[in-house]
Amino acid sequence: MTKSELILKLAELNPHLYQSHAEQIVDTIFEEITKALANGSRVELRGFGAFSVKSRKARMGRNPRTGETVKVDDKRVPFFKIGKKMHERLNGIVSDGDDDMKD
Repeated sequence: MTKSELILKLAELNPHLYQSHAEQIVDTIFEEITKALANGSRVELRGFGAFSVKSRKARMGRNPRTGETVKVDDKRVPFFKIGKKMHERLNGIVSDGDDDMKD
């Protein structure tokens, strides 16, 4: 699913919203998640998963084209850990009280 498909689905499920409002909602959610991660915070969406930032140390890498050794600086990378309910749903595991996540 792409961002535009998500916006269309949100507008479809909420006929009282204009598509432009649905787009603002999706943009706001993504922007807030991005801001939180940029500040080093963790974002948890119950039943879905958690976004966090992991730090990678500097290391020596290799240019795959030339084989030359290159220095790779340290960096921060986004990380997503799937939630228990999402994991169960993806693997066809049915448990009591899973009405939170509907199609």
